[in-house]
Amino acid sequence: MKSHFDTLLFPMWTLMLGFLSALLLPAPQFSLTLTRRLMDLFHFSDLSQMYTLVFCLWFLLLGALEYTLIRFIWRRYFRIQ
Repeated sequence: MKSHFDTLLFPMWTLMLGFLSALLLPAPQFSLTLTRRLMDLFHFSDLSQMYTLVFCLWFLLLGALEYTLIRFIWRRYFRIQ
């Protein structure tokens, strides 16, 4: 039987790994023309506002990818039956 602690621990652990990889892996860096185009498209007031959103989306993307990958590996190879 699965405990309630395991259902909470696994997503927290993978999100922490996503946070660490977001700090270790380089974030996307845009060229000057693409940055101006994105700022005009989304009506950002300054550059820091745009990069705050980029870093948040980068963290969420890496966290979701790592969660999916680690969950697949855990269920495929290490799950106790």
